[in-house]
This record gives sequence, structure tokens and C-alpha cells, in this order.
Amino acid sequence: MAGVLYVVATPIGNLRDISLRAVDVLSQVSLVLAEDTRRTKGLMSHLGISCRVLSCYGHREEERISTVLGLLDRGESVALLSDAGTPTLSDPGSLLISKVWDAGFGVVPVPGPSAMLTALMASGLPPGPFTFWGFLPRKRGELVAFLQQYRDRPERSVFYEAPNRLVESLTLLLDLWGDRYGVVARELTKVHEELVRGPVSHILAHFSANPPRGEITLVVEGAAPRRDTESVDVEAMFKRLVDGGLSPRDAARALRILFAIPRDRVYKLAQRQEEG
Repeated sequence: MAGVLYVVATPIGNLRDISLRAVDVLSQVSLVLAEDTRRTKGLMSHLGISCRVLSCYGHREEERISTVLGLLDRGESVALLSDAGTPTLSDPGSLLISKVWDAGFGVVPVPGPSAMLTALMASGLPPGPFTFWGFLPRKRGELVAFLQQYRDRPERSVFYEAPNRLVESLTLLLDLWGDRYGVVARELTKVHEELVRGPVSHILAHFSANPPRGEITLVVEGAAPRRDTESVDVEAMFKRLVDGGLSPRDAARALRILFAIPRDRVYKLAQRQEEG
């Protein structure tokens, strides 16, 4: 029988999160491909498993394809692991998997831990669609352009971020996306695990006072639906509110909140009403 390429999720911190199935697979394969051999060998040693481990990071991935296909052709199986968590979400491996499919061999996923899904689980944000963006752009100009481009997306957004860039990214998020609810999950499943939830301004204040360390996942709620303000007869609505007993200022404030009408537009109405 032809061999199989197993794509195996491994713990993101707490080694007890390894699945029984993952242990079985790693005990049976002929080769383990790892993004970081040191980390994977440590996991294998903890599990009491002895197996050949080769690196498969970045440019090494393409070099490993012929080795893997040769083993599969001889009926031996191979396991692909990332540093931690679920492979290929933001790590190498997709090219190898594609070549294995193209060669007609089987690919079997072995699900397990994921920082992205773990953070979503604990976020308390309403369920529904989400987009996983991986790591935010490093350069400030690219980050600003990215946040401006995707500001109005309605689904939840999930990011990875480096601790030394978290405060700057939160500052730009607050400025460009507004004070939405979110969660920063730091060092998930590890000894110093920390989750901070609330408006972005609250999260920013916390980490400005407590510089973060470790691996960080950021979850932010989607944009609120925009109302079609072009179809609203602002002057007629304003008059009805004033006739109903609201002061011009309160009527202007209500229109701005209800229909997201620009501040200067509604306050000009209020000023004209007070002057006239």
C-alpha cells in the first residue's frame, strides 16, 4: 500500500493538549517533517517517541518533496508538523501537501490545537464569519493601508502580532477602526497565559502600562453595518424631531447617532434652527 502524508496539529503550549490520535500517528510514521527540529524533538522526547526528524521551513520545503514522495511510494508514511498548533495556517507546508496530492498519494489531517481558534473560543464575540489574516504588516505605512482597506469588513478579524509591535498596532486600530470590542490572547495554554477583553482603548491602556511578552493573538469585532444616509431626508427628519419637543442640539445629536450622518452636516442644521 502507498504511504500517507499526515498533517498533524501539535500543542501551542501545554503539552497535555496533544491528541491521542496524534501520538499514535507520530509513533508509526517513518519521518517527521518539522518547522523547528529542536522544538519537535523536544515534543517527541516528552512523548517517548523515537523517529527521524528533518527540517521543513521556508526554502527547505521544496527540497523535501522528492524525499517525501520516495517514502510514500515505498509504502512508508510521513508526518508534517509546524512549530506549534495547526500546520499551514501561517506556516510552511502547503507546497508539499499540494505536490503529494498531485502525485496521487493520500493526505490525512490530524486536527488539534490552534491559537486562532483558541482565542476565538474565549473572545465572547458573537459567532459567525471571521477572517484570519495571519501576522499584521510590519511596516507602519503598509499597516495603515491594510487597516484602511479592510476597515468596513463586517466579520470578526483574527491576527497574530509580535509583542513589540502590539501597542502601535492597537493605537492604529483605535484610530482607524474605532473603539470596537476585541480580545488580546497572550501565551495561550502556557504558564503565563493572559486574556484581556474589552474596547480597543481598554486593551491599549493595559498593554501600554504592561509591555507584553510572548506569542499574541488578537481578535477584533467586525464593523457595524453602515446606514444608507443618502436616502434620508435629513432636514425633514430634523424638523420632525424638533417639532416633537427635542432641542435643536439634541435633534442633531440623535440624527448623527442613528444615521451616521457627518457631524458638521447635522450641526449646521441645528445652528440654522437656533438662528432662525
